Amino acid sequence: MGGTRERSRDGWGRSIETGRHVSRGTVAGVVPEVRTERLRLRRWRPEDREPFAQLNADPRVVEYLPGALSRAESDALVARIEAGWYEYGYGLWAVEVPGVAPFVGFVGLSTANFDARFTPAVEVGWRLAAPAWGSGYATEAGRAALAYGFDDVGLNEIVSFTAQGNTRSRRLMERLGMRRDPADDFDHPRVAEGSHLRRHVLYRLDRDAWSTGTG
Repeated sequence: MGGTRERSRDGWGRSIETGRHVSRGTVAGVVPEVRTERLRLRRWRPEDREPFAQLNADPRVVEYLPGALSRAESDALVARIEAGWYEYGYGLWAVEVPGVAPFVGFVGLSTANFDARFTPAVEVGWRLAAPAWGSGYATEAGRAALAYGFDDVGLNEIVSFTAQGNTRSRRLMERLGMRRDPADDFDHPRVAEGSHLRRHVLYRLDRDAWSTGTG
């Protein structure tokens, strides 16, 4: 990503080197804070829940998801995201644009453990509010998430997947250096049979391709 890279330690004493600057997280030291050129990837705060619920109820945002979430469902998702950091040592950051917006959505890593040929796997994913689209924020934060996954967590492969018709997310995956093999396309088992969203495409990026920039 360029820029100065600085080292710090997370709550488990691991060396962190991701993006422009990383500092120790504040939720029991588990969630590292990552700063990129324009963004702050940070722990979730209680005040993020209201704009996150609005985001999850926006038809534009959930067009390629199973459906909109209620406020209770959105809050429960935040709780699962926070718990994931403790369980796996990686997760989905809240994304802030300093000086512009205190919260625009999430970007980060999550575990895909549903029944498919490629699972279990670690996925890079994102969900940003529609007003933040087209700014390059998801690409910038996605690269920081990949760096954290490969350089700090030590993952050998990171995947991403979406409904076949979601060209916006597919272009983003390609900008991140991920590659699709049509043979990897699959029917998502958590999407109802007969739904136009059931058929998914899978994109992959391995450590070698990431380190050499050939992904």
